[in-house]
Amino acid sequence: MKENLKTIAQNKKAFHDYFLEESFEAGIELCGTEVKSIRQGRVNLKDSWCSIVDGEMLVNGMHISPYEQGNIFNKDPMRVRRLLMHKREIMRLFGLVKQDGYSLIPVSLYFKGSRVKVQVGLCKGKKLYDKRSDLAARAAKRDIQRAMKERNR
Repeated sequence: MKENLKTIAQNKKAFHDYFLEESFEAGIELCGTEVKSIRQGRVNLKDSWCSIVDGEMLVNGMHISPYEQGNIFNKDPMRVRRLLMHKREIMRLFGLVKQDGYSLIPVSLYFKGSRVKVQVGLCKGKKLYDKRSDLAARAAKRDIQRAMKERNR
């Protein structure tokens, strides 16, 4: 069975600021005009995060631009949206976030068939020296690739 996945948005800042320990797939509760706006690719995950309140997982800071033809049906672009996961998974994540200093960060938003899904990452924050070492490793890899390309000519 082949799954039809179409990526809408990715949170590149999350990979820069956090170590991704584990990732989970969650559904998201949206209204109709938000889905139409997402289909146009007008969504931003940059400063978003997830919180768990009363056994429900919520995504905060996700910006979905208002749909132009939506008029009175448009919702607030920065409203808090509920994520749909099994209760057992949410409670496990709640325990990890409270005890071990993890954060829940939306990593990507994509269509799975006709449904909108969110990939939520269980992340640990990077220190400044971790970010610098990642940048140095990426630069070294780029230099190696460039040298290999020159050598093969």
